[in-house]
Amino acid sequence: MADRRNILLIIVDQWRGDSLGVLGHPAALTPNLDALAADGVLFRRHYGQSAPCGPARSSLLTGLYVMNHRVVANGIPQDRRHATMPGELRRAGLDPALIGYTTTIPDPRDAPSADPRFREIGDVMDGFRPFAHFDEVDFRTYLGWVAGRGHALPADPTDIWLPESGPPGPTAAPSRIPAAHSDTAWSGEHAIDFLRTMRPDHPWMLHLGFFRPHPPFAAPAPYHAIVPQAAIPAPLRAASLAAEAAQHPMLAHWLATQDQGSYFHGALGPVATLDDAAIAATRRAYYGLIAEIDVWIGKVIEELKRGGQWDNTLIVFTSDHGEQLGDHHLLGKLGWFDQSYHLPLIVRDPSAGAARGRVVDAFTESVDLLPTMLDWLGHPALAACDGASLLPWLRGATPAPWRDAVHFEYDLRGGWPMPGALPPEADAAIGPQAGAMCAMRTEGWKYVHIAGMAPVLYDLAADPGELRNIAADPAHAPLLLEATQRMLSWRMAHGERGFTHLCTTPGGLIAR
Repeated sequence: MADRRNILLIIVDQWRGDSLGVLGHPAALTPNLDALAADGVLFRRHYGQSAPCGPARSSLLTGLYVMNHRVVANGIPQDRRHATMPGELRRAGLDPALIGYTTTIPDPRDAPSADPRFREIGDVMDGFRPFAHFDEVDFRTYLGWVAGRGHALPADPTDIWLPESGPPGPTAAPSRIPAAHSDTAWSGEHAIDFLRTMRPDHPWMLHLGFFRPHPPFAAPAPYHAIVPQAAIPAPLRAASLAAEAAQHPMLAHWLATQDQGSYFHGALGPVATLDDAAIAATRRAYYGLIAEIDVWIGKVIEELKRGGQWDNTLIVFTSDHGEQLGDHHLLGKLGWFDQSYHLPLIVRDPSAGAARGRVVDAFTESVDLLPTMLDWLGHPALAACDGASLLPWLRGATPAPWRDAVHFEYDLRGGWPMPGALPPEADAAIGPQAGAMCAMRTEGWKYVHIAGMAPVLYDLAADPGELRNIAADPAHAPLLLEATQRMLSWRMAHGERGFTHLCTTPGGLIAR
C-alpha cells in the first residue's frame, strides 16, 4: 500500500442495523455493500449512542458518550473543549472534507446570540472543509442543484417529496422527483466529483453523508417498487396499541402523539391511525431508498478504484441511528428499542493481510470509529475518548478483554424545533430541567433508567422482541438489582476523564 492514506466515511441517516442483504434481510437490496463486507469486516452488533441526529453524530464525531459531550438533543450546542474527528484527523495530516451535514450547533461562547446558526437544527462541525453542505432546514444547496439541472421546482420546493399521484401519506406511488435528481444522487455525484478532483499528493478524509433512508418516506421511481412487497417482513409489535402502551407511560405518550407529517411530506393525522397496508407501504418505500443508496455507493467505490485510490483508502460505512419502521407501533427514532440504536457497520482496511469477509459478533459502538481511524493512521486517541479501536478486529485478531454491553441515551424532552415536550406525568415528576434516559444492553438483558419515572427491564433471552417490561415484577427483582448496579458502575467508570489520567509528582506531571 502506498504511504499516503485516505479515509472514506460513509454515513447514512436512519438505516437500521438489520437492513443488509449480507445479513439475510429479504427486503434489503444491497449488493454493493454486501461486496464491501465480503472484502472487509462486518460488525453485526454495532450500536449508536443516541438519537436523533445531533447527539448521535456528536458521539460518532467526538468518540464520547452523550453523558460526556452533553449534546443531548438536536439544537444543543457542541462544547468547543472536546476533541473532534476533523480536528484530530488534521493533526494526523489529513484534510477532512464533508458532503452532507453533521447537525452541529456552535459553542455559544464563540458566536454572537444573533448568529443565524442558532435558528437552525444544526450546521457543519468546525474543522471540516465543506465540499457540499446539505442544509437540513431549507435544503437550499440541494434544491438549487435540482433547479440548476433544469427541473422546475413547485411553489413549495419541498413538494418534490409528495407522491407523484394521490394524497400525501403512505403510498405505492413514487415521489415527484426523478431518481436522477434525488438527494441521494446529489450526494453520490458530489462524492464522485470530489474523488476526481483531489490531488494525488493530498491525503484526504471524506465524510460522505446520505440523507436517506430518512423521511419523507417516498422513493423515486424505479426504487419505489424495486422491492417486492411480499419480501418485506411484517413489523414486530404487540397485538394492539393498548398492549404496547401498557409497557410504560413514556411509550404510551409517544404512541399517542406521533404525527404523520414527521414522516410523510404534507400528511396529516396521527401515526396511530395508520393501518397495516399503510405501514407496509412505508416499509416498502424505506427499503426502496436503501436500494437507491446502495447503487450510488457502488458508483463511488467504482470511481475510487478507477482513480487508483482503492488500495490506500480506509472505508467505513455506518449510520447515525436507526428507525422503528412500525416496530412497536412506532415510526422514527426514539426511546429505548434496539431498532433505533442498532446500526450497520462495515469497515474495509486496504492493508495487506487485513481480514476479508470477517463477521464480528462482539458489541461495538459509534464511539469506536474515531479511535479506529486514528489507530489506522498511527496516531493515538486522546485519553478522554470513550471508544476503543477496532483495528485488531480488522486485522484478524480478537482483542481481550472486550465490552460485553452497549450504552445509549435519549433526551425525553426532545429538541429542535420544540424542545421541552414531556407527558404530564413525567413533567410533574422530574421537572423542566430533567428528562434524561439511559440504557444498558447486554447479551441477556436491557435496562432503561428514566429520571423521575419507573424503569424498564427486559429479559432478552425470554423476550428478544422487547415486548414485556418486567421491571415491576417481584420475581425479577434480582435481575433489576444487578442491572441497576451495573449501570451505576458503568457510568462511574466512563465519566468524563479529561485530565484524570494525569497527576503531579515531586518530579513533575506524569501519566498514571
